[in-house]
Amino acid sequence: MVSPAIALAFLPFLITLLIRYRHYLVLLYRAALLPWLQDRLTGVPREQRAFQYVLSHAIPGDPQHILLTFDQWSYNCEHLSCVGPLKGKIVERLLCERAPRSVLELGTYCGYGTVLMAAALPGGAHLCTVEPNPQHAAVAEKVIRLAGFDEQTVELIVGPTDEVIPQLKAQNGFDFVFMDHWKRSYLRDLRLLEEHGLLADKATVLADNVVFPGAPHFLQYAKTCGKYRCRVHRASLEYCRAIPDGIAELCYVGAR
Repeated sequence: MVSPAIALAFLPFLITLLIRYRHYLVLLYRAALLPWLQDRLTGVPREQRAFQYVLSHAIPGDPQHILLTFDQWSYNCEHLSCVGPLKGKIVERLLCERAPRSVLELGTYCGYGTVLMAAALPGGAHLCTVEPNPQHAAVAEKVIRLAGFDEQTVELIVGPTDEVIPQLKAQNGFDFVFMDHWKRSYLRDLRLLEEHGLLADKATVLADNVVFPGAPHFLQYAKTCGKYRCRVHRASLEYCRAIPDGIAELCYVGAR
């Protein structure tokens, strides 16, 4: 049994840890513990609860209002792992600068990033988005159509990314790729895109959450393989301004 004296000696250390990592503890509660509890109390998954909120409060056919409604849910109710408004501005800016004709998204989740990118695309551009989880894909499909985008503009494919990528067809490759799925899959899927000739010359590849929770092997490869010019746009984690994060921007220059 620990003596009171020893317990008191460790108390300042524990208080320091709680203060230093309080933002991560809040994130753990809002992103994991609270949704887990709500799932069991309501019998409705978090993503479906978020969609019901959007359906009740957002203006159909207005992509920006739908994104704002998602933001309100994530700030005030439960945390969603979407790109969010702050990093979303980085994605929007780069899309406007590159004006791609063919875009690939890996990790649709609830459709937040899909709607954000579809709204920023030039006329006639096509967005293909891949979601491994069928339940998430079902929610995303409703969100995308609620925002007013048809299948000619946004195509949703359901399946594991490592199985879908080899089946994809893009004339001259994709001009723009946005990765926001499992971070451990970033490097694998980037190499699959290379192997199957799916990256256009000077294609832009964006990867979210490369600082937190992080994708170190992906970043190391991008910086050292000689196929990319790489930079990281520093930002904060979606809906958690106190936690540092960033988006990696890769420009594909091909094998040297």
